[in-house]
Amino acid sequence: MSTLTSPSPARGLSFWWKPALFVLVAVIGLYYVKWSPYYLKSFVAADKHSIGASILNDSPGEPLSAALSYAKVYFLAIWKAAVLGVILGSLLQVLIPRDWLLRMFGGSSFGSALRGGLFALPGMMCTCCAAPVVAGMRRQQVSVGAALAFWIANPVLNPATLIFMGFVLGWGFVVLRLVAGVALVLGVALIAQRISRPEQMPEAALDAVVAASAPDQKNFMARWARTLWQLFWSTIPVYVLAVLVLGAARVWLFPHVDGAMGSGLLWLLPMAIVGMLFMIPTAAEIPIVQTMLSLGMGMAPAVALLMTLPSVSLPSLLMLRKDFDGKVLVVVGLLTVLVGVVSGLVGALLL
Repeated sequence: MSTLTSPSPARGLSFWWKPALFVLVAVIGLYYVKWSPYYLKSFVAADKHSIGASILNDSPGEPLSAALSYAKVYFLAIWKAAVLGVILGSLLQVLIPRDWLLRMFGGSSFGSALRGGLFALPGMMCTCCAAPVVAGMRRQQVSVGAALAFWIANPVLNPATLIFMGFVLGWGFVVLRLVAGVALVLGVALIAQRISRPEQMPEAALDAVVAASAPDQKNFMARWARTLWQLFWSTIPVYVLAVLVLGAARVWLFPHVDGAMGSGLLWLLPMAIVGMLFMIPTAAEIPIVQTMLSLGMGMAPAVALLMTLPSVSLPSLLMLRKDFDGKVLVVVGLLTVLVGVVSGLVGALLL
């Protein structure tokens, strides 16, 4: 994608309140939803070597009850972050100047993808809660690579999750997750950017971005309401439906774990695929894997789940169906499974 070269016009105090408001909302929201709870949970992880029970430990019976019971537990865990994600994704489109986003994340280079991944680290969101923010980025013409790096880095490189993992599972798991996570984030971003459709904007449009970045302030609330509704309607209904479907399907997706899965390799690819499809709250992969290891699951499929469960999910992929080319989302899913399989093999040898 071409980058902006035109100088920005003079901007007064009335312009700067918009990005300042976005930062304020983001900081307050993330502190309330993520930073403060995770700070307290880190002490629990260090003291008890656990962050709670597995979200999958309710022994579901028939599909309908499985769907409703999992949806209840799941949405109670993530609803605050989901609301924050929709709010930030909509505010991003009306408060942050588009030329800023294009300069920072508009290129197809490695640097643009790297910045996308780094800016994700304070967010600490699960893949579904980060999806509305990514949708907002894409609707402001952020490049495929930078948007995907931001999306996947949120759950995979979450600093709080890595700390919990070290206290609960061991620091060897953290090193493996960190190395594989960086490879996944940057690999997906660069490969998807290469195969995506060319994203070129005419020079005249690029020159007009600055003016378009400062819309009439009288229309701010109306623009935000319209953007909020569009983002909500394009992401949340399909998200809720997909969660219910997968909640019912977990009767078959997660078989009973026993000593027969101890060797692990037979289950490596199936568990990597299941982990890529299924959705969980932030850091829920840690108690899931901890429980499955204690029940006899082999190291290889357990590590595969540790990588693929948080990375992406079918609901989050569907939420972004209108903002990325279909083949890009397919490649994201396949690369996630591949990294999960490779991580499982490495984990079986080293952990």
